[in-house]
Amino acid sequence: MKLKDKVALVTGAASGIGKATAINFAREGAAVLCADVNAPGAEAVARQIADTGGQAASVKADVSAEADVQEMVAQTVARWGRLDVLYNNAGIGFGMPVTQLPVEEWDRLMGINLRGVYLGCKHAIPEMLKNGGGAIVSTASDAGLRGSAYLSAYCASKGGVVLLTKSLAVEWAGQGIRINCVCPGVIQTPILDPFIAQMQQLTGTSVEDQWRRMGSMHPLGRVGQPEEVAKAVTFLASDEASFITGVALPVDGGIEAGSPPQRTPFGAEQPVTG
Repeated sequence: MKLKDKVALVTGAASGIGKATAINFAREGAAVLCADVNAPGAEAVARQIADTGGQAASVKADVSAEADVQEMVAQTVARWGRLDVLYNNAGIGFGMPVTQLPVEEWDRLMGINLRGVYLGCKHAIPEMLKNGGGAIVSTASDAGLRGSAYLSAYCASKGGVVLLTKSLAVEWAGQGIRINCVCPGVIQTPILDPFIAQMQQLTGTSVEDQWRRMGSMHPLGRVGQPEEVAKAVTFLASDEASFITGVALPVDGGIEAGSPPQRTPFGAEQPVTG
């Protein structure tokens, strides 16, 4: 019970990594407020947690809107009397050449992916200070640690999350608040469904082939699952990580460490050189 008697708020909780983390938080003993712009989805996750004996509630929230963020924090505190853990997970993604990227889409992505993290921290920290501290974890990305063609806006937003995390970790460490982020590689979540569908149309290959192709980019040879990221987030949110702050933790099957080895015609593995 890593989070026994803790109160947690999870954004983007209706699906993917957010859903898996909200469920894992509850399994580890936390009361969880599930926040998402998809209100029925967030409610379904909260109901799933409650049906298995956990404590959970839900709220509709657009993390780019300050009033919504204030309200989700206020509802958490009103229901359970405190806030110990915030997981800033809500995010969107798309890819296109920067010359074709509408300003409105740049602003929308930044509003959710980066402004949403800023607003979450801004309004959660004062509540955490009332109880002597807390833990904040945010979802950055492997794309926040290195550049990627056609993902300029996404990379910029997630790189911003990484340095916002480090700056706030230094700023609030002395007052008992630890702030970290996770940097997932390719994770099998609904955010990638449009990309998979587009690649199917372009290549004529199956969904399974697309996931295998993306998995081959990782030294572990596969894509990740939401539950694997959830476990890393839970660790960083728990007292087991009491001496860890300001970290951007890759949860990426080794992709940040380097390229997978290539195979010769004889089957022996050779490192990529040159």
